[in-house]
Amino acid sequence: MSSADDSKVEAHGGSHAAWALRAHGVDALFTLSGGHIFPLYDGCVKEEIRLVDVRHEQTAVFAAEGYAKVSRRPGVAALTAGPGVTNGVSAITTAHFTGSPVAVLGGRAPAARWGHGSLQELDHVPILETVTKHAATSGTTAGIGSDIDQMLRSARSSHRGPTFLDVPMDLFFGSAEAAKVSEFQDAESAAAPDAESLEHIGQLLSQAERPVLMAGADVYWDGAEGELKALAEAGQLPVFMNGLGRGTLAADHALAFSRCRSTAFKGGDLVVVIGTPLDFRLGFGRFGDAKVVHIMDRADRVSQHVELAASAGGSLSAALRGVREALSGTGENHSAWIETLTAEETAKRDGEAEILGSDADPIHPGRIYGELAKRLDRDAVVIGDGGDFVSYAGKYVDTFTPGCFLDPGPYGCLGTGPGYALGAHTAAPDRQVVLLMGDGAAGFSLGDLDTLVRFQVPVAIVVGNNVCWGLEKHPMQHLYGYHVAAELSEKARYDGVLEALGGAGETVERPGDIGAALERALDAKGPYLVNVMTDPENVYPRSSNLG
Repeated sequence: MSSADDSKVEAHGGSHAAWALRAHGVDALFTLSGGHIFPLYDGCVKEEIRLVDVRHEQTAVFAAEGYAKVSRRPGVAALTAGPGVTNGVSAITTAHFTGSPVAVLGGRAPAARWGHGSLQELDHVPILETVTKHAATSGTTAGIGSDIDQMLRSARSSHRGPTFLDVPMDLFFGSAEAAKVSEFQDAESAAAPDAESLEHIGQLLSQAERPVLMAGADVYWDGAEGELKALAEAGQLPVFMNGLGRGTLAADHALAFSRCRSTAFKGGDLVVVIGTPLDFRLGFGRFGDAKVVHIMDRADRVSQHVELAASAGGSLSAALRGVREALSGTGENHSAWIETLTAEETAKRDGEAEILGSDADPIHPGRIYGELAKRLDRDAVVIGDGGDFVSYAGKYVDTFTPGCFLDPGPYGCLGTGPGYALGAHTAAPDRQVVLLMGDGAAGFSLGDLDTLVRFQVPVAIVVGNNVCWGLEKHPMQHLYGYHVAAELSEKARYDGVLEALGGAGETVERPGDIGAALERALDAKGPYLVNVMTDPENVYPRSSNLG
């Protein structure tokens, strides 16, 4: 806990809350209005913390996470009691699986009448404690500030993740004397990784003929991208990245790879996975005959279901530095392996030209990404919210700057898009923000197009409209010879929804019109939606978990 100022101040609970938020550098609060949290709003207004209100509570939490992902600072959402909090549960769970530092403040029925049946009376904590690092209820008005300080410190310390605190309505409205929380200085230091383990990993890398590094989101959260680059260059080690780890080594670096992942993982003799779990995205840690090393930000995050050649837990910057210092040789023994991967990477990229420039009618989704790549800034924030359409984004969108590719992560929750876009723009108002949505995913959050209009968020929205749930339709067709519950409205005008709410957009049905439409979207001063009618029979090629 931080020390507090000696002087005590009399104020209502909302002011004590706002002072604690300010002490942690919070400058924006994402919310949907509710009477249980009015004092918090009053405190934020007085402290000049920006209130950004949305149309659905899950969007508030997604916006807080989008803000956190782009800024590497905690994102904060405030939800009113009962359904306000439960509407945010899926978004909180997403932050749990992505390890994002998100703090959620909830309203709560009055403590003095607890159990009497007050409006929206629900004990939220048991619902949320399994998907948060910290879930608690404030017990006094005077303690609200220190409670918020504790939740924010927990959210931003390794292993990062969402935290939750609800405040009874009578405590929020009540007045008390309390000291202000001192200005936040630094997060709790991550544990130092075991030096002998790092020495062993360094030697394994030096001895390997075909090593591979896989960097995940925690490399980004730990700010370890500089050490990742230094290790890769010192050992001449090929680097692959997933999730928010994308961009921790720029996509155009000679040691950054993405198109030859299957060859690398199946043909490598040592795979070192850093800052991401050995889950379904990585074939559950099965890489052919390769030895596997797992390095995580905490020892208790290291995989237990895979036989590991070595492991380490603790500060990822320190871990990568320690491994680099333990390397022997110059990495020249890896040159043939790098040449093999580079040749395949180059050949596959060259082979993509036909799809990225396709004139097929109906439109091949790849053409959208071919046109988009020509127009993206190097630090553009690209957000994916969908199934097959966003799988193409994961394949074809290159990431050059850390914190620039935002996907829902391993929980796979749809509806993240408008919230992520809102949060990203709030954190980085001078950068391009592009939101890529499948038409199925769009249905989860159309109401918050209104939010993007009200706050004039200049986000270029592209809906890949194939009039179906493609990720479900085609596998079901393959399994059973038919599909059900997979069709959507033919030629739905999602751009028309945005126009009706005060934004702008257009529908594109010919491949040659995509580029100009994207330019109009990127140049717009507010949200602009390009509704692209894509081929409903197109199937994203999924060969395996490693492909």
